[in-house]
Amino acid sequence: MESELPDIYCPFPQRTSPHVGQTREHLDTWTRLTGLVHRASARARFEQADFGSFVGMVYPTAGGEHLDLVADWFVWLFLVDDQLDDGQLGRDPERVRDVVARMLAVVDGMDTAPVPDAELPAAVVALEDLWARTIPGMAAHWRRRFAWHLTTYLTTATSWEAGNRADGVVPSEETYIAKRRHTGAIHVCMDLIEIVAGIEAPESIHNDPRFITALEASCNVVCWANDVYSFEKEQVLGEIHNLVHLVRHHRGYGEQQAIDHVCARIATETERFLTAEDELLEMYPQLAEVLVPYLDGMRSWMRGNLDWSRLTPRYNPADVSQYEEPEEYLEETVLGFSAGRAAESVSDARKG
Repeated sequence: MESELPDIYCPFPQRTSPHVGQTREHLDTWTRLTGLVHRASARARFEQADFGSFVGMVYPTAGGEHLDLVADWFVWLFLVDDQLDDGQLGRDPERVRDVVARMLAVVDGMDTAPVPDAELPAAVVALEDLWARTIPGMAAHWRRRFAWHLTTYLTTATSWEAGNRADGVVPSEETYIAKRRHTGAIHVCMDLIEIVAGIEAPESIHNDPRFITALEASCNVVCWANDVYSFEKEQVLGEIHNLVHLVRHHRGYGEQQAIDHVCARIATETERFLTAEDELLEMYPQLAEVLVPYLDGMRSWMRGNLDWSRLTPRYNPADVSQYEEPEEYLEETVLGFSAGRAAESVSDARKG
């Protein structure tokens, strides 16, 4: 008997961007140019997931160009994450480190030229394009923060999960919760709010304990809601990195009791966000032009992620293949070592 997913508390309005159609077309073109989605079977699953709709829900105020940019980040993060989580690669820490090192070279501004007679992985080609379109014009402290969040996602968190799988380690709830905000790359996505909203939050705000609380709580809501909706699929895959699974494992709860427990914690985190939001706006009325859209972006993420999770077939346990390509194809394209002419295609597209 399947467990019921309770209504997750979310007191924020449902919204979406009017540019979703344009972004869907852009994603189709960009993923072909970069080689991220190549095979017909993967293309069909990619289109079914409808990432254009997702990005429109979580960044409803974004203009067309910015929505395209953050949508590209979404697709890159999701496809790389799928291969690290659901694919065999995620169970091989040595291979993960090799792939991640190539990506980190982009973030660090190092030469990513491949060895003679080899070509860059599609994931690296796509990341180079994303980096060049994202970083220019952003404040130095934003660039440092964004690079750190992306680096943390690619190194500590990702290697931690791969190591747990390889060693058969089941993390504690406390450890998992602290790592989950990084393994889900949600900090990377929250950083993009400043681009979408056209704001520059001073570093002092990012260091304020009330802002840290609001950000942490909103990130937890997004990550834990994702865990609730992806739980059944991940059980089929044997994935242990899911809060519902860990609550069952460590507390001895039944499946429905564990789901209800996590949903109650999501409601508590939502209230924690609302309290921190009120305190921030009361404390810094002179920064309302920055804080209001930033906090609104966090609200949109909590609501939009929930709406998309309820609609997408991505978490259907009947289709556990979700973007996973055969191993030989994986090695040749998304995270492997031969992306064809993808780099030249992206370069030509930029010039055009």
